Amino acid sequence: MDPIVIVGGDAAGMSAASKFKRERPEREVVVFERGEYVSYAACGMPYYVKGAVDSLDDLVTVTPEAFVEERGIDLRLHHEVVELRPDKHEVVVEGPEGRLTQPYDQLLVATGAHAVVPPFEGMDLDGVFTMHSLPEADAVRDYLAFEEPETVGVVGGGYIGIEMAEAFREHDVEVHVFEMLPHVMAPFGETVAEAVEEELRRQGVHLHLDTAVERFVGDDSVTGIDVGGAVYDVELALVGVGVAPNTDLAASAGIELGETGAVATDEYGRTSRSGVFAAGDVAEARHAVTGEPDHVPLALTANRAGRAIGQTMAGDETPVGEIAGTAVVKAFDLTAARTGVIDEEQARGAGFDPVSVTITASSRAHYYPGAEELTITMLGDRVSGRVLGATMVGREGVAKRIDTVAVALHEGATAEELSYYDLAYAPPFSPVWDPVLTAAKVLDGKLG
Repeated sequence: MDPIVIVGGDAAGMSAASKFKRERPEREVVVFERGEYVSYAACGMPYYVKGAVDSLDDLVTVTPEAFVEERGIDLRLHHEVVELRPDKHEVVVEGPEGRLTQPYDQLLVATGAHAVVPPFEGMDLDGVFTMHSLPEADAVRDYLAFEEPETVGVVGGGYIGIEMAEAFREHDVEVHVFEMLPHVMAPFGETVAEAVEEELRRQGVHLHLDTAVERFVGDDSVTGIDVGGAVYDVELALVGVGVAPNTDLAASAGIELGETGAVATDEYGRTSRSGVFAAGDVAEARHAVTGEPDHVPLALTANRAGRAIGQTMAGDETPVGEIAGTAVVKAFDLTAARTGVIDEEQARGAGFDPVSVTITASSRAHYYPGAEELTITMLGDRVSGRVLGATMVGREGVAKRIDTVAVALHEGATAEELSYYDLAYAPPFSPVWDPVLTAAKVLDGKLG
């Protein structure tokens, strides 16, 4: 029997390979990875640049050697799959020794995503970086160490932009953040955005909102960022304007893409071509609130889907699970989090009649030292009473509490039901009525 073949050796791909081998140790699994790293923590890259993580190797979860020697996976680094042939059940691969054709029994496409590269003049200048791989993170850290820039420009106020602004400030450089929208952190809503913006300014970051970058200035190395009306002097620029799924390989093989632009899959990760699965940042997943396909490229989504598909390939059909878009971001001393549907327009488009409330509560019992304010915006559906989503921002306890709401979303809980969850209480950690319970009570009252 031909082997299981996996294209891409990061979260989804290696999770699937590992799970399949545990279930079917007698079967062969071949993983093709075009780079030199597998199973690495991309989310840790800003903290490597910051210096909180000492070595690039610390971001590697499982080494290539361990996959080969301990798990029995045929892992081939520096091998790029250049063509999928679903009709023939084979893939074409370019490797160090030339081109080869590999037949497969079942195939997983786990090609991930890539950093969006805007069409700015000057993107090829020295000192202009995107950061979506370990070598890119290493290059940024080396540039900081050897070129010693005094001023850095960050283009994009999303996850990577905010985290990298903090990383650069740790190196005591002047940081400018350029965001073309009215606020940073757009997927988190205005309340969270305004709190994050205040924190960024407090930490000495210069914010340029409603500001579109036109080009990078310089001869060989970047010396400035042109925003049309002004040029800001910078000696390093980091572009973090989002990611896009690596779908070219799948699309060329006639595999159907969804409305999001990622690969369309069913509840088991199957694509439109027989015997071909897709998972991770390249694939869509079903949203727990709307029930519609969505594309949320996050680490847990990829790991979870890969593991489920590995089990399905081994003969035990396992759904990849729904997603809620649950995310948390550190912005210096502030934490911002979100889950579910938080935008009223999006909620209406999904057929809901949305109602939202915003509350501010204490993170601990009011008399216990160190209490911080926590702001929660929670969205619900007037018709069903169901909780649709929430955002949170504060200096402590945010990451724990967003998970509570995420559980409620997966259960389809109403605001009233969430308000009666039996959550842990002790003065150093929460008031008697946890802020999540308070927000749910207020929302339930407004839903009527």
